[in-house]
Amino acid sequence: MAILSLNAVNKYYSLANGDRFHALKDINLDFEAGELVAIVGESGSGKSTLMNLIGGLDTDFTGDICVEGEIIANFKERDLVNYHKDKIGFVFQNFNLISHLSVLENVALAMNLSNIPKSKREKQAQAVLEQLGLGQQIHKRPNQLSGGQKQRVAIARALVNNPEIIIADEPTGALDSQTADAVLDIFKAIAASGKLVLIVTHSQAVAGIASRLVRIGDGEIVADERVNENQRALAKYQGMRQLPQVEKARSNAFSFWSAIQLALKNMRAKWSRNLLIAFGFSVGIMSIILMLALGSGVNNYLTDTMESQVNPQVTEVRMPMNNPEMEAMEERNRSNEGQNLPQTTISPDFQDPAFDQENIEELGAIRGVEELEVGYTNFSLGTDYLKKEDQTYPFMNLQTISSLITPANLPEGHLSEQGEILVSRGIADKLAEDTGQSAIGQKLTLKLTLKQKDLKADFTISGIYQADETMGSAAIFDTVYLNYDDLETLAADQDIELKPNVVYLVAEDESLTPQIKENIADMGYRGSATESLVKTFTEMIDIFTFVLIGVAGISLLVSAIMILTVLYISVVERTQEIGVIKAIGGRRKDIRRIFISESFLIGLFSGLLGGGLAIAFAGLANQVLNQLFQVSMLDITWQFLLIGLAIAVVIATISGLLPANRASKLDPVEALRAE
Repeated sequence: MAILSLNAVNKYYSLANGDRFHALKDINLDFEAGELVAIVGESGSGKSTLMNLIGGLDTDFTGDICVEGEIIANFKERDLVNYHKDKIGFVFQNFNLISHLSVLENVALAMNLSNIPKSKREKQAQAVLEQLGLGQQIHKRPNQLSGGQKQRVAIARALVNNPEIIIADEPTGALDSQTADAVLDIFKAIAASGKLVLIVTHSQAVAGIASRLVRIGDGEIVADERVNENQRALAKYQGMRQLPQVEKARSNAFSFWSAIQLALKNMRAKWSRNLLIAFGFSVGIMSIILMLALGSGVNNYLTDTMESQVNPQVTEVRMPMNNPEMEAMEERNRSNEGQNLPQTTISPDFQDPAFDQENIEELGAIRGVEELEVGYTNFSLGTDYLKKEDQTYPFMNLQTISSLITPANLPEGHLSEQGEILVSRGIADKLAEDTGQSAIGQKLTLKLTLKQKDLKADFTISGIYQADETMGSAAIFDTVYLNYDDLETLAADQDIELKPNVVYLVAEDESLTPQIKENIADMGYRGSATESLVKTFTEMIDIFTFVLIGVAGISLLVSAIMILTVLYISVVERTQEIGVIKAIGGRRKDIRRIFISESFLIGLFSGLLGGGLAIAFAGLANQVLNQLFQVSMLDITWQFLLIGLAIAVVIATISGLLPANRASKLDPVEALRAE
C-alpha cells in the first residue's frame, strides 16, 4: 500500500500582470515505504515546488495529496503542525542550522517545539547523532563543523522525530564528492530502515543510488522508473533500524519557558547589540525611578520635618475660609436641619472666623478625641510690638500656647505660665543684642491691637520658640506666644469678647490622629496653615515630578522605537531560521512567542539594570546631599523599583508585538529561500 499518493495535483502562481503560471500539471504519483526516490529535473522544472507541496510547506494547490490515507488539503493548522513534526523530515541543501544553537540543540529543536522534557529530547537527539558518527560533536556550534558534518546534523534533525518520510533538497549540492558519497550512504540506510526518502537533485551520482527515478520537465512527470533495488547501507549505519520511537503523547504547545531559553541563546549570540539596547532603555527607566524617588523624598522630608516640630497627637482645626469648604459646611448644616443637631456659624470677621460653642462641642464629640483646647491667632501689619524701656520690638504673628508646641520648639527656657510669654528667635536675638543679656527672664510690655482697641500688659519672657522653616508664619515672621487665659483677660479689660479662632484636638493615641483629620475634613473644617502649606507644596512637587517623568518618558518612547527596529532587523537576519522552525513543526504562535520572549527579556534586563543604576545614583546623590545639607532627598523604595521594572517589561513587550507578528506570518517556502 502506498504511504504517499498524489492525484491530479496542480500548482499555479499568480503573476503581477494578473495571469497565472502553471507550475505543476496533473501530477499523479504513488510512493511506498522503503523507497529511495530521486526527483530530477532542470532548474525551474517544478521539482522543489513538488517537494514543498508534499512537505506541507505550501498548501495552495488543487488535487489531492494523501499521506497514509489522510488528505493534506483537509488538514487544519494543528493537523499540519503535527504532520510536520511526526510525518515529515526535511534536509536542506544549505543545511539551515541555527548558528546560536549547539549541534545537540539543533537536532532536539523539533522535540522542543513539542514540549518534550529536556532529558528525553536530548537522549533521543544524542542517539541519532551517535548513529551518524557525530557523538563527539554534540556541544559544538555549526560554524565549528565541516560541510559533511553540517549535513549529517541536518539529517539527524530530520530523523529525530522518527518520521515516515524524509525530503532532501539537493543534499549534496554544497559538498565535495567524497563527503557527498558518505551522505548518500546515510540516505540509503534510511531507506533500508523502511522510510520513504525523496531526494530533489540534478546530480547523476544521487540518481545513481536511487531505487526509483522520477523526472520532471516543465511541471510534468516525463519519466517514472525503477532503476535499482534498494541497497543495504554500510554496516556503521545499520543500527538506524533500531532508532527508538519518539514520545507521541505530548502537548502541542511550545512552552513559554522554552521560548525564553531559545531567546536567551540568540541574545547571547548578539550580546553586544542587546547590551547597548538594554543600557539605552535602562537610562529612561532609571530616570523615572529617580523622579519618583525625588518626589517621595521631598514629600517625606516635608512631612517628617513638620511632624518633628509638632505634637503628633494634636490636630489644629480652623473654620473654613474658601468657597469649597464653606459650601461643605453649609451642606452639612442643611442636612442637620430637622434633626436637632448643632448648626455651624461662620464669622464675617477679617481674621480667621471664630468658633462658637456648638462648633466646639461638635469637634469635641469626634471619636478618638481625648481633650480639646481653644486658642487664638492674629496676624498684624506691624501694629503689635514688645517694648523694653524706649526700645520697641515689632512682631507680626500672635499665637496662644497649645499642646502643639513640643520640646523641640523650645531650645531655651520653659513653656509659659500665667504672666509669661514665648518669643521667636528673631526677637530674642535683637533683645539680647540691645540689652547685652539673654532674653529669657526679661520683662517687657506687650501691646496688641484687637477690634480697633489697644491692649497692653507686662509679661516676662519664659522661653525662646524656634520653628523649622516649614512651620508656616511662625518660622517666617517674628512671633509672640501667650496663654489664652491671659489674652482673654486683656480683651475683657477692654470690653472685648474673645472668641477662639483655632481649636486643638488632642487624640487618645497617636494612631487615631489621621482618622481625626479625615473626620475634620469631611465636616468642612480646615487644618492648620502649616498643613495647608505643606499640602500645596506637595501637590506642586507631584506636578513637577510628573512633568519630569513625562520628559523621561520621551526617552522610553525612543527606546521602544529602537527595540522595535532592532527586532525587525532580527526578523530579517533570522528569516531562514523562521523557515526552518516552521518546516519542523513550529506554529505561528510559537514564532511569535520566541520574538516576544526576546523583547520581554530586553525589557526585563533593562528594568533590572535601570533599577540598579537608580540605586547607585541615589546612593551617591544622597551621600553628597548629606555632606552638604545633612539631608537625603532621593527615597527609592521597592515599589518604585517594581514600577520601573513593570514599565520596562510592558513597553519592551509591546514593542516586540509587531516584529513578532510579522515573523509569524512569513511564508516558510520564501523564508527558506532567503539568503
